[in-house]
Amino acid sequence: MSRVQLWIRKNWQLLLIVGLTALLLRGGAPIPRTLVSNYSSLESAKTGLAPMADLSLGRGGIYQEAAPNLEVEERLVIQNSWMSLLVKNVREIQKMIIAKAEELGGYMVDSYLDSPLGVDSGNVTVRVPESKLNEALDYFRGLGVRVVSESLSGRDVTDQFVDLEARIATLQKTKLKFEEILESAVSVQDILEVQRQIISLQEQIDSLKGRADYLEKSAQSVKITVYLSTDELALPFAPAQPWRPQAIFKQATRSLIKTFRSVGTLGIWLGVYAIAWLPLLLIIWYIKKRVKKKVY
Repeated sequence: MSRVQLWIRKNWQLLLIVGLTALLLRGGAPIPRTLVSNYSSLESAKTGLAPMADLSLGRGGIYQEAAPNLEVEERLVIQNSWMSLLVKNVREIQKMIIAKAEELGGYMVDSYLDSPLGVDSGNVTVRVPESKLNEALDYFRGLGVRVVSESLSGRDVTDQFVDLEARIATLQKTKLKFEEILESAVSVQDILEVQRQIISLQEQIDSLKGRADYLEKSAQSVKITVYLSTDELALPFAPAQPWRPQAIFKQATRSLIKTFRSVGTLGIWLGVYAIAWLPLLLIIWYIKKRVKKKVY
């Protein structure tokens, strides 16, 4: 019997464990539906709340949110817009965007400005009322020499908002029942326990109301991020014609300037640290010279 066969016979348990572990890691078996269902039921029984969303099993064991409820007439959609503008003066355009947002009843979220190698670039993020979105976008487009790119996305949160309202209603009903129990409670222990439950329910109600209020207010305004630059290649989106000799010449010039700056920075560092490395270099040179004389 060979050494390999002997080793396998002695360590077959280890090989079995390694094989099973590799199989589990590769397979990624889906979580059984019953486990999720039991967990959801358990949480509902503990909190008195309905599950957050109905889940359906998709391909590969991935649970997906159920289709949106089409019976809701007014849907809540959180919108975000991005725009990339080629401009002549970044700082002035930033001020004009912020002023327009405030004029429309919105406000500035953040602003950033950078000026490497004389090329100004930056961005500004504002929020405007949803009803003023088109007016704001039209105005922002007119501020630039050219609109390099633009996008608008939306996220429907209607089902989340409706679910939060249902949970709040359930918690409020439960709280009313505990308040009725509190009125008829006699012992101090019962009173303290009921009060503890009422406080816990009120905290959950306040938390859910905060989330619902956030969704509602987020849907009432639109966040617009405008990227600005005096050079199209400095914008976060690629231009329509990526190969242009003039733009390539600018990039090569900037790269050359950066190289010179790096060499100059290295020279300054070496000059400052000369007090440390120069004496050491002289000592090594002197020792080599002495050794060379003794040899000859």
